[in-house]
Amino acid sequence: MRDLMTIKKSGFIAFACVLFVACINSSQAASSNGLPDFTGLVKTHSSAVVNISTSQKVNHGGQSRRPHGTPPGGAPFDDLLKRFFGEQDKRDNGMPDFFDAKSLGSGFIISKDGYVLTNNHVIKEADEIIVRLSDRREFIAEVIGMDKRSDVALLKIDADDLPIVKIGKSNALEVGEWVLAIGSPFGFDHTVTAGIVSAKGRSLPNENYVPFIQTDVAINPGNSGGPLFNLDGEVIGINSQIYSRTGGFMGLSFAIPMDVAMNVVDQLKDTGHVTRGWFGILIQDVTRELAESFEMEKPIGALVAKVLPESPAEAAGIKVGDVIVAFNGKEVVSSSALPPMVGSTRVGEKIKTKIIREGKTITLNVKIGELPLDDDVEISESKIDNNKETEVERLALVVSELDDEQKAMLEEGKSGVYINAVGRNGAAARAGLRKGDIIVMLNNQDIDSIKGFKNIVEGLKEGRSVPVLVQRSSGPVFLALKVIADE
Repeated sequence: MRDLMTIKKSGFIAFACVLFVACINSSQAASSNGLPDFTGLVKTHSSAVVNISTSQKVNHGGQSRRPHGTPPGGAPFDDLLKRFFGEQDKRDNGMPDFFDAKSLGSGFIISKDGYVLTNNHVIKEADEIIVRLSDRREFIAEVIGMDKRSDVALLKIDADDLPIVKIGKSNALEVGEWVLAIGSPFGFDHTVTAGIVSAKGRSLPNENYVPFIQTDVAINPGNSGGPLFNLDGEVIGINSQIYSRTGGFMGLSFAIPMDVAMNVVDQLKDTGHVTRGWFGILIQDVTRELAESFEMEKPIGALVAKVLPESPAEAAGIKVGDVIVAFNGKEVVSSSALPPMVGSTRVGEKIKTKIIREGKTITLNVKIGELPLDDDVEISESKIDNNKETEVERLALVVSELDDEQKAMLEEGKSGVYINAVGRNGAAARAGLRKGDIIVMLNNQDIDSIKGFKNIVEGLKEGRSVPVLVQRSSGPVFLALKVIADE
């Protein structure tokens, strides 16, 4: 009996020791999983972060300029996407014809001999750029190169043995990871804010070639161009934009990935300008209805709405209505994912591109071209021609043949019908067709005349979505059209 009691006591003591060790380990784990301590990171790396101020001669007597990078009034995203600047020096005593418009931003040193990275919009149109270091020294910077599409600018100051940041790999960044920003919001030098990565690969209006890092780090005017650090003290992004209705921080910040930025830096150093890969297509997202009309299992990929003449896409055989679902072995989840993939591809390289065409999967080899300096497609407004109007009852719309001005909106050799009116409750209205659209293609068939259009309409099956391609003043767009019985 005594031996049994001894064994039980020994067992209890052993168990207690194990439990005590487990509690210690648990306590240590809880400590390691707590909020991170950024003090070491800030002490080590903040000296490489700089304040950037610019001055610009502005003609006050004539039409005033907006602060650098501020969008013009009335644009769709003016109240959402704001660039970051400090307040301008508004010297209104006497109101001289010319005065210095000053703006503040941030930047960081990437080499000991004085190369500095910031945003293009921070220094755009500046007459003088002053870089102020953490030790209060100031230097007039030389612009090595600027890239509008990525919003990256490379500067050079005449100094040696400078503190530098460590460049990290943004493609290794994980959503939910802690990040820290250092910058000069409203001119307050070396302000530190922290948060987490909210998302990766974000596409923003007019920023097709940058897969932005989205964070909830507090960013305000003056932070623009400053570094975004990970917990290892590596810069993985350049703070660039915010989503805001007021111009101030609202919880959504966007940074340029360093993988993109350093590619731009290398090209600016070598040639002074940046080249990007080019497909030569206009694309849009695939909706659930469009996926059904193209006989796809799920709405993924980039739908080709236009193939530009003499482009790499045209040479490779890509057609309007194709859905690009993979590029160079990588899945194209949405249309916004494709431009950064193509843009980062070397000019002249042949890339396997997987497409879905009329329900079948095809692989094409596309030889990537060089993105033109201006890849925007401008399409003029067209006037309405009410002659030869024809009602298409099955879709509840009125169409007419194209006049010369309307034909000029289309590619050479293309035709279509012009929509003069759309019934309120018909199939056309439900699909999103509207007055002023030119219907170029229906159910993967080109439209050559009203007669041909009506024949295609009559052959549509009830209850099944089919794609319809229309040309608008803003460009081509695919819609999903479904004819319902008893309309």
